[in-house]
Amino acid sequence: MCDENKAACQVCRAPLPPVTRGRPPAYCSRGCQAKAYRRRKNPPPAPAAPEPGTRPSRRREISEALWRVAAERGLDAASMREVAAEAGVSLRVVQYHFDSKHRLLVSALRLLNEDNERHGRARMASVDPSDSRALLGAILSEFLPLDDQRRAALRVFAAYYARSLTDPALASVFLHDAQPVEELVAGVIERAQRDGTAAPGLDPRHEADLLVAGITGLGMDVLHGRRTVAEVRRAVDYHLGRVFAAGPGGA
Repeated sequence: MCDENKAACQVCRAPLPPVTRGRPPAYCSRGCQAKAYRRRKNPPPAPAAPEPGTRPSRRREISEALWRVAAERGLDAASMREVAAEAGVSLRVVQYHFDSKHRLLVSALRLLNEDNERHGRARMASVDPSDSRALLGAILSEFLPLDDQRRAALRVFAAYYARSLTDPALASVFLHDAQPVEELVAGVIERAQRDGTAAPGLDPRHEADLLVAGITGLGMDVLHGRRTVAEVRRAVDYHLGRVFAAGPGGA
């Protein structure tokens, strides 16, 4: 009969050999011991707290564990066994909720998108929607690692992008044809042109493509330490100044 109290490695959950004397080991190898040390020294950002009075679902806990593995080591390291260990559950539990790694990746991505949208809407609630320049600035700021939540999300999205280059099934989900952010930015510019606060000669869609692509790359530069947030803000302000340069007769 299996011994339910048999000790397991605190990192990978592999069974540990029994000991007859001395202090029992906590890890199965030096590699797991080093991994535990790194996690204690550089813990990942804590996930957003659940609503008061609720407990995170098991699927959410597993998805958040995948985010942490992806942010730290990339999606190639996010095997279902590794995700189970990170979530503190058995492999069987992960397999019960997600019958394949692809389903786990897709579900975790959709949940991350939902979380980002919810956080973004909350942050932009204080922005005057009639101020097109401030609104557009707030939208673009969502692509910058300005806090732990956005920093962690950007790292996870970067991991998904890298994986999508060699995983056509994931690419079809991650790199879909819809471009809601570009459409949103273009809509803000079009409205500003009608109000007379944006340059009338600009093509809103081309401007949106340039702004979204540019801020995405700049956000990655901040993550890598190649640019500072202050430098990126100056670049954004420069381009917003160009877009919102009202023409003759404008405000």
